[in-house]
Parts: sequence; C-alpha cells; structure tokens
Amino acid sequence: MDTILTHTISFLGVAILVAIVARRVRLPYTVGLVVTGIGLAVTGLETGAMLTHDFIFEVILPPLLFEAALSIRWRELRRDMLPVVVLSTLGVVISVVVVAAGMVKFLAWPAAPAVVFGVLIAATDPIAVLAMFKDTGIKGRLRLLVASESLFNDGVAAVLFALVLAWAQASDSSQLDTVTVGRTLVFMTGGGILVGIACGGAAIALAGRTSDHLVEATLTAVAAYGSFLLAENLQFSGVLATVAAGLLMGNLGVLREDENRNIISPDGRAFVIALWEFAAFIANSLIFLLIGLRVAAMPLTGVGARALLLAIGLVLAGRAVTVYPVCLLFRFSTWAIPMREQHILWWGGLRGALALALALALPPSFPLYNEILITAFGVVVFAVVVQGLTMPLLLRKLEIDRGE
Repeated sequence: MDTILTHTISFLGVAILVAIVARRVRLPYTVGLVVTGIGLAVTGLETGAMLTHDFIFEVILPPLLFEAALSIRWRELRRDMLPVVVLSTLGVVISVVVVAAGMVKFLAWPAAPAVVFGVLIAATDPIAVLAMFKDTGIKGRLRLLVASESLFNDGVAAVLFALVLAWAQASDSSQLDTVTVGRTLVFMTGGGILVGIACGGAAIALAGRTSDHLVEATLTAVAAYGSFLLAENLQFSGVLATVAAGLLMGNLGVLREDENRNIISPDGRAFVIALWEFAAFIANSLIFLLIGLRVAAMPLTGVGARALLLAIGLVLAGRAVTVYPVCLLFRFSTWAIPMREQHILWWGGLRGALALALALALPPSFPLYNEILITAFGVVVFAVVVQGLTMPLLLRKLEIDRGE
C-alpha cells in the first residue's frame, strides 16, 4: 500500500511539472504526459507502474466519463441526438468492419482476433481534444458533437466487445444466434442506462434534502462510481451507467439556467464542477503517464513497424468511412454538419483509456494476444501524440473560432 501511494504521489508531482511546462510552451498536456512517461521508462527508472484493466475500469474511467457527461446540456444534446446516435452505433459497426477486414487481408490475422481488435479500437477518447478545446475556449455545437458522440461511442464499443469476445471464445457458434445477440444488447445497454438513472436519481433526491455542498459533492461521487460498479456487477454496461448518471445529475442539479430550479445548492454547484474537473485532471495525469511508461517498456516482438503503421492507417480509414458517409446522410437536413467540423470529428477521434482497458481485459491465452495488445498501445500513442499535436494546426487551418 505504501509503495502504491508513493508511486501515485510521484506521478502526480511529475504531472504538475508537465502541466506547467506544457502550458508555457503551448503543448497539449496529454501529449506531454505520454512523452514524459516514455522518457521515464527509457531512463530505466524503477516506477512500479502497473497499467491494468481493473485500474482503468474502476479508477480512471468513472471520473472521466462522469465529468464529460456532467457538462452536456440535454436541450443541446436532444437537438443533435439523431446524428450522435447514428455516428456512435452505425459508425462503430462500419469502423469495426473496415479495420477487421483490413487486418485479415493485409496482415493475415484470423477473423476472431481481427474482429476483437476492430471492436476495442473503435472506442474513441476525446479527452485530449476536449482539454485543448477548453484551453482555446472553443465551445458550442462542435464541442457537443465531439463529447457526446464519444461518450455514446464508448458505451456501444464496450457492449460490442463483450459480445464479440464471447463469440470468439465460443466453441459452438450456434450459442450466439441473432436472438441471443439482440437480447444481450438490449440487456446490457438498457440495464446500464437504467442503473445510471436509478443511481443518479437517488443521489439527486438525497441532494434535495441538504444544502451542505460537501454532502452534495459526495453524492455525485457515489453516483459516478456506484453506478459504474453496480452495473458491471450486474453484467450491464458500466460505461453507459456512469454516462446516464452524469447526464441526469448535470441537467437536474448543475446546468439549469434558472438557479432556483437546480436541486443542488449554488455553493454545491460550483464545488461539484470544480471537484470533477480536479478528478478528471488526476485521472488524465495518471493514465497518460502510465501509457507512456507501459509503451516504452513493452517488447515489440511479433509486431513490426510496417504492421503497426498499417494498423494505424486502417484505424484512420475506418474513422473516415464512419464520419464522412454518415454525415452525408444529414447533408440536406437541420442536422447538417459542416465539412470542416467533419474533419475535426475524423481527426479528433482519438483512441485512449477505454481501448487499452478492453485490450488488457483479453485473456493471455487469446489468439494473437500480444499482437493485439502491442498494436492497441501503438495506435493509442499515435493518436495522443501525433493527432494531439497536429490538432491545433488543424483548428487554425480550418479557422475554427472560439465562439463555435
């Protein structure tokens, strides 16, 4: 326990220095963390870093998901709900097909590992982009589309991963017929959303009985982590549970323009927002440092540079085939998305914590386990470093203003 605490404090100390330097040199914070993590690992320092599925799922994901969902206004989300849902459902399926087919054709991967990799790498993580949006003051519809599409995308990818992994490990394919798959999808998705609404609703009801901002903030923490853990224990989607709880608590307790209608007190609202910004900062600091440490220490046997570059290209192609054709469906409607915003949706579809958590959840005996793990880490590092570094240039090139 002392060792874990020591390492955590050390990581946070490093993160503080990285944040200060990154702000001064105008470098995306998450990029600085990954590069610093790689540097620490290359120097041979003993860090005791352990990046595991349980750590990401039970410690890192809940605050990141809850903080992002807490800031989304239902009125704005409802206005763009159709394109968001289509991008995060049909779009995920399209991306999986493109990536899996490419891995089979160009790298000769068996179908099962290729599909599993395609599903886990379809989970986008806009944390780095959203952090940069916050730094540059970009708001409005573009930020909403990036944040909400990614939140729903993560939930869909997590549910599909559970189904695909069960299919890949099943000895008899008839065990997973269409009816079973449909029932499982509804069970995991609907159950997760219901658990999130129940936990968020209970927390809101209790918050209405107190004006103590500390109690109100504690209730949000219980709702965020409690909904995730409860849903996972019930075999539901913990990702969707935490997102649902965050949306409910945000719109009933924090974001209402008429302060008298907010269930959480004015002092509580300010404290809750600051608390979750802090929690997301801590989670981001730990996860991106650990990604850098893990990647630098990972043996790259079994996956060559050509295969890794090809996988990165397939992931980018899958995202492009997702964004542009789907947005084309809404071209002549009230949900039309301008082309320059489509470019941001494509290049801003970074892969991150959830993709790694799903990869780490695979049993070591799974076919091509090492190849899947190394490739997933490679794609994530490329996304955070290369896409993260070039995003400010793309924003300036497309003349995306602060008011958009």
